[in-house]
Amino acid sequence: MEDLRDYSEQDITTKKVIPALTQAGWDLKTQIREQITFTAGRISVYGRLIAREKKRRADIILYYRSNLPIAVIEVKDASHQPGSGMQQALSYAEALDIPFAYGTNGREFVAHYRIPTIGDTETEFNMDNFPRPEELYKLYCEAKCITPDIGEVMAQEYYSDLSQREPRYYQQVAINRVVEAVAKGQDRILLVMATGTGKTYTAFQIIWRLWKARKKKRILFLVDRTALATQTMQGDFRHFGDKMTKIEKRIADPAYEVYIALYQGLSSGDADPQSLESEKQLFKQFSKDFFDLVVVDECHRGSAKANSSWREILDYYSSATQIGLTATPKETNDVSTSEYFGKPAYTYSLKQGIEDGFLAPYKVIRYILDKDIEWRPNSLVLDKDGKQIEDRVYNVSDYDRNIIIKSRTKLVAQTISKYVRETDPMQKAIIFCVDIDHAERMRQELVNANPEAVLKNHRYVVRITGDNEEGKREIENLINPESPYPVLVTTSKLLTTGVDAKTCKLIVLDAPINSMTEFKQIIGRGTRIDEEHDKYYFTIMDFRGATRLFADPEFDGEPIYDKDPKKIEDIKDLSPIDDETPPKENWPPDIDIIVNPAEPTENKEKIVITEGVEFIVATRMVQYIDPATGKLVAESLTDFSKKKIKEKFSSLDAFLSEWNKT
Repeated sequence: MEDLRDYSEQDITTKKVIPALTQAGWDLKTQIREQITFTAGRISVYGRLIAREKKRRADIILYYRSNLPIAVIEVKDASHQPGSGMQQALSYAEALDIPFAYGTNGREFVAHYRIPTIGDTETEFNMDNFPRPEELYKLYCEAKCITPDIGEVMAQEYYSDLSQREPRYYQQVAINRVVEAVAKGQDRILLVMATGTGKTYTAFQIIWRLWKARKKKRILFLVDRTALATQTMQGDFRHFGDKMTKIEKRIADPAYEVYIALYQGLSSGDADPQSLESEKQLFKQFSKDFFDLVVVDECHRGSAKANSSWREILDYYSSATQIGLTATPKETNDVSTSEYFGKPAYTYSLKQGIEDGFLAPYKVIRYILDKDIEWRPNSLVLDKDGKQIEDRVYNVSDYDRNIIIKSRTKLVAQTISKYVRETDPMQKAIIFCVDIDHAERMRQELVNANPEAVLKNHRYVVRITGDNEEGKREIENLINPESPYPVLVTTSKLLTTGVDAKTCKLIVLDAPINSMTEFKQIIGRGTRIDEEHDKYYFTIMDFRGATRLFADPEFDGEPIYDKDPKKIEDIKDLSPIDDETPPKENWPPDIDIIVNPAEPTENKEKIVITEGVEFIVATRMVQYIDPATGKLVAESLTDFSKKKIKEKFSSLDAFLSEWNKT
């Protein structure tokens, strides 16, 4: 037997494993890939020092086709048993959705087939007996009930050109699972991917493969914001060229194959009050079977509710395959994403995105103001009109909703401004307020707290809300990394979804948030990484206790499917009004319909106190993500940094060497 004791792992790979694979018929150029790194490495922050942790890397991945990884091999040197790398191989195979895992030491292979019909037993065989590509693919097809017709659809390649990157590993898994489900005839499919993980790109590749394979010939992509429609058409979907159109201006042109549309544009009425109801709604100008694929972006919104006006569109096109995309599946007594679309074909969570290094980690600074816990006015406290305030206990749930105390808004604005000046005066920040009125008052106080910055450019502080056209025009500048302004943006609900602000480093919560769906969407505004512009992590400043939801088991967990009212209480949406946009007759189809769910349902006048009540910060607590558990831990920055630096660096010299590189 050949002496392999002096061979390194790379020697074993090059001289023993690769020849064994090529002898079995695997193509070296198209089917065998070595040293495949498939994660970016978790970002860890140690005070001012930012480091990437180790990336996950597979020794060898075998591809039956370029879009179908079918086997992973972990190689060890000859001093190890052939199965020593099997646990690592299985971990990679699970993440990459690969059915066959192998370990080897250059003398033998050990095989573990992750296929229920074969079982989880492991077998050893010599280096000359590695399975041929056709053998593994046949086993794969038999186990997954893939017929030749289904296999032909799945064989369709991704869209690719010189400028097009390959899908990340989780995007590849998502694409393959959905394409397979469609090819097998599944008519309702749910795909859950955290904000910032490329849902639109993934959707494009799914649609492209099904369209090129002619499995689906006419496709409707539904969005609920004009900005999303524009981003979609100008982004990856542009590759559909003249086969694609946007449905607008009440024109239902059947000459295209890929259609982008707003819910509002399809469901809004005709301006002619004499027209029949069926003619009022644009979607009914297409026949019921015109589309054979409907993809619903942000499907947790209007379409998730059974009696919503937007669900009517999906019901009308019920013969089409329908795919729902969301970062936040919604499961309450009257709204169920899964009840309509089914359980997710694939889920890629915020936690996993941070662990893989594709999403930014966060730290939380929680503030409790002294009168947020409770405050009872005395007889000397008067409102702006000189009237005495109702004698009762007020707390944080009342402020800016029922009662306005200007000194509180001022203190919050000053606290935000102090933090921004001390960290990065030009970091983009989104401040979420109770309602439009509160967003305007917060804007004014931020202007007063940053006079020099505002004097330099009045767009340093901007309010972006649904009622403000000038503010909405600043959305493009907010999401453009090359545009320095606006910096501090106040809003209510408008920016909770559909705004890809990659360089946003600060999220401020000054509104009560009880909806887990809304909370996840808001946090998602900061999760994107932009290394070119020094964005590796973000900070959440919480003035309303909303970050308690991080400790809720539902956060980043699987949706709860039990609809028993006694068991649904923990996950029901407690927002005053459901986030579905109400139907409006004769609404122009090519603009956004904006509502503010946080505004009171009644036109009740708020109490306004301009003086006589002062707030102070009673508690300030900084929390960080513990890399070991993924949970927030409260710790001083000094202690946290000290502990993590000691874990990362063996000596002061090693730390200083890394520090000097930054």
